[in-house]
Order: sequence, then C-alpha cells, then structure tokens
Amino acid sequence: MVKDQKEKIVKAHPAKALKKDELAPRYFGAVGRRKTAIARVRVTSGHGSFYVNEKEIGQYFQSPELSEVARHPLKNLKLGDKFNVSAHVSGGGLRSQTEAIRHGLARALILLDPELKKRLRVFGFLTRDSRMVERKKYGLKKARRAPQWKKR
Repeated sequence: MVKDQKEKIVKAHPAKALKKDELAPRYFGAVGRRKTAIARVRVTSGHGSFYVNEKEIGQYFQSPELSEVARHPLKNLKLGDKFNVSAHVSGGGLRSQTEAIRHGLARALILLDPELKKRLRVFGFLTRDSRMVERKKYGLKKARRAPQWKKR
C-alpha cells in the first residue's frame, strides 16, 4: 500500500525536464581566508568589473598595490576583462582582506574551469596561508614577552 501511494505521488508530480543552461549556476562562489579576514567571492561572466563590499575596488582599497594583489589570479591567467567579480570581505586589516579576496577568487576560478588548478597552484594562489597571531599567555606581557626579571 505504501508503494502504491509513492507511485501515485511520483506520477502526480513529474519532475520538470530542465535544460542544461538552467542547471548551470549563474555564478561561481568561493571563500578565501587570511589571518582573521574572510572573503566570500562571486565570479560571473561579464566585462571585468570588480566590487568589494559593494564599492569599486579602487574606492575600497585606496592603494593601487592592494587592488593589483586582489586581481592577480585574473591577471596571471589573462582573464581580466572576461569576468565580473564581487566580494564581501570582513575582519582583519586591508592587506589580509586583499589576500583573502585573492585566495577566494582563485578557488572560484577552479570551480569555473578545473583545468586552471595547476596554473593557479604554481603561482601559489590556492595555498591557505595558515600563519595566525599567537595568543597572549597569562603571566607574560605579550605572546612571548616576559616581564623584566631582576636577579637582586
């Protein structure tokens, strides 16, 4: 009896036949990290716009050097004007935010085309930089700095 009910439900609600274009995602997203900065990056096909926290990259990162660091994966693969990138980044300082965006962008490009993985790995864009700030220990002034010690 249970099988009959399941068959009726399946027959009553046939699944839509989706075209290949409808199954493809509209964007490719990935997360990049560096120190305490976390960047959620979305890549779509387009004309080369780059937004960070809903601002142009040049407005968000005042330094042109930081803008270039974030765009490195696209520049090295010569894909700069083929994709639109939007990133939402939080935490950390400007430099670590930039490197988190670079990491997330490289990961998103792999989802777009898995053959890019080797080239991005050679440039070092896929490696998560695991260096973090060492915690402060009790009894010390900083992570390793001990209070001055006087023998006599």
